[in-house]
Amino acid sequence: KNAISVLMQCFAIACIVSVAWVVYGYSLAFTEGNAFIGGTSAFFLSGIGRDTLAPGTTMPHSLFVIFQMTFAIITPALVVGAFAERMKFGAMCLFSLLWFTAVYLPACHMIWGGGYLADVKDFAGGLVVHLTCGVGALVIAIVLGPRKGFPSTAMPPHNRTMVVTGAAMLWVGWFGFNAGSSWAADGLAGMAMLVTHISAATGALTWMAIEWIKGGKPTIVGIATGMVAGLATITPASGSVGPEGALLIGLMAGSICFYATQAVKGVFGIDDSLDVFPVHGVGGIIGIIMVSFLGVQGGFLGSSAGEEWIPMEQFLIQLKGIAVIGIWTAIASWVILRLIGSFTSLRVSEEEEYEGLDVTEHEERSYDLT
Repeated sequence: KNAISVLMQCFAIACIVSVAWVVYGYSLAFTEGNAFIGGTSAFFLSGIGRDTLAPGTTMPHSLFVIFQMTFAIITPALVVGAFAERMKFGAMCLFSLLWFTAVYLPACHMIWGGGYLADVKDFAGGLVVHLTCGVGALVIAIVLGPRKGFPSTAMPPHNRTMVVTGAAMLWVGWFGFNAGSSWAADGLAGMAMLVTHISAATGALTWMAIEWIKGGKPTIVGIATGMVAGLATITPASGSVGPEGALLIGLMAGSICFYATQAVKGVFGIDDSLDVFPVHGVGGIIGIIMVSFLGVQGGFLGSSAGEEWIPMEQFLIQLKGIAVIGIWTAIASWVILRLIGSFTSLRVSEEEEYEGLDVTEHEERSYDLT
């Protein structure tokens, strides 16, 4: 009774962020500004034509714009998983636009746009994507409160076959994010793709094994979630570790993220519906930290070629990135929610929640009752 609403939310976010990215997002993320946000020189993609090249590269500028747009789209879309089945569609649209503007763009500029955190090693989005969406998801889950019946009532996904289908699409699509971040069809891209796959498989098997031991049976939802944890955790390190490092990162992802999900729901009673914070947020943090020790300079667990850094020095830089992005995301997310909540309702009524958002928000159903 909420399947259409979640699909609608993600579809709408893709459209909203795409337009915002063209109008002002790309410019604020990647043009020269200050340490925290870019400038206005590329509003409406001004100066970006068919034959222009992205700064410092030999690739078409348009290719750089659209590739980075996909990161901008997926990040607020991931947050949807935290408030599934209980947020009003209009409030969701407004929140996503404001959150993209106030959280994603500064984070992107600070790390990838040459800003305040340019020294942080985040190859494909451990902080820019996964920590921001994870912390944002945690805040909104706390502010909205749990779904009715949580945690006493079981709330499994309505269609596990679609869970596997979506997980498979994520697994393959992730190669584009991580390998594509090398900006070339070269050895770096090949190694990034290889370690991404290794970490995903290891994370999935680790999660499955723990679930099997603790619960007596392995589940398809569990192994798929472990795969996502492995993908999220390898993301920041995919450009600097080798196969051995990917095995360790996948093992850490499957185990640490598993227990993080238990803690968020069971210990703290937070209804993060799709475990966005414990899988993406915690996974992103693990990956960011492990870059320091498993990356090029560390080398002892199969690093790939690239620049060098001193592990402990880089570790402190990575911690600074986690703190700055995490704290800013938490504050900005809370302020945005309070601002929206001051003039409109964030959450559907109890009756609407019982009826389901497919009907109450969109007058549609994912199945025909007749």
